[in-house]
Amino acid sequence: MAEPKLFDLKTDLSLSAADKIIDAAMAAGGLEDMLPLTVVVLDAGGHTVALKRQDGSGILRVDIATGKAWGALGMGIPSRTIRDRLSERPAFQGALVGASGGRFVPVPGGVLVLDGDRQVIGAVGISGDTSDKDEYCAIQGIKAAGLTSAPAEAAEGWQGSGL
Repeated sequence: MAEPKLFDLKTDLSLSAADKIIDAAMAAGGLEDMLPLTVVVLDAGGHTVALKRQDGSGILRVDIATGKAWGALGMGIPSRTIRDRLSERPAFQGALVGASGGRFVPVPGGVLVLDGDRQVIGAVGISGDTSDKDEYCAIQGIKAAGLTSAPAEAAEGWQGSGL
């Protein structure tokens, strides 16, 4: 009996794109003299496509970065929006943390990755510096990979120096 044919799974967020996102996000952090970053890229199903942690990045950073990205995917909105919408609802935030098994981190730094049709194909989560700076780097990484981010721009309070 012949072996069954193996089929390739189609993923809309390739490893190559994830690597570009991470490298560009870390480069943006370096240009801005940020603290060491941890960057994770998840596909639309919440699975890790790629993850890198700069030397000196704390051991909790992987979980925090993943929680930012996973929360954005789970709610279908960037983690900044989650924080803003739930700031007056701490009980609901706590419920989401419990429902997600602790994988929900509702602070900026979780950015959705969109394809050309503005469909979510994944998310980037960054942890290491302030949440606004983490978000900035995620957006820069996504743009460098030729994709679109939600949010499209970082928060007004932190736009980077434009180096």
